[in-house]
Amino acid sequence: MIHRNLRIDILLFLIVLVASACGRDYLPKPKGYNRFDMPAHEYVSLPDSLPYDFEYSKHAKLLRDTSWISDKYWVEIYYPKYRANVHLTYKTVYNQDSLKEYLDDAYFLTAKHQIKAYAIDESITKTPLGKTVVYAELEGEVPSQFQFFTTDSTEHFLRGALYFDTKVQNDSLRPAIEFVKIDVVHMMNTLEWREN
Repeated sequence: MIHRNLRIDILLFLIVLVASACGRDYLPKPKGYNRFDMPAHEYVSLPDSLPYDFEYSKHAKLLRDTSWISDKYWVEIYYPKYRANVHLTYKTVYNQDSLKEYLDDAYFLTAKHQIKAYAIDESITKTPLGKTVVYAELEGEVPSQFQFFTTDSTEHFLRGALYFDTKVQNDSLRPAIEFVKIDVVHMMNTLEWREN
């Protein structure tokens, strides 16, 4: 009698379990992405030891470029929260030949990403202070998602590129890329040349 009651209890439990499991659809969880909490955009000015001036993000650190090819006025705007760097290279324009060389280099460095990029969107804009800036937005799994340069054609040439020090795919980095792009546009909109 006890075995029979135990069998009935087990059978009833299995029927309830099967009946409750059949009524629901299984929904897989979506892929997770990095969460970025974006602070408000706030800016500070560069130190006056550089031949250019602009406002850069208060949330970034200004660092000297320590690469083996760096020049005196090359800097990095580093965002520790996103592990992002905006590398800035500055060159003095001596004549039209040097300007052509700098322009060729800027276009070449952007074009190097064509292997992995599925789109390179270039735009030319005029800043409120009258500077012309060329921006290149690169789509795809490229090391640099945003590049730019500006020059006055007679004395100054400034080029920049955004890099992230992470293996996270660019579609997951999109919020951080957009955040830094706003800061870069602000940097260029407030750019002023100083006397060398």
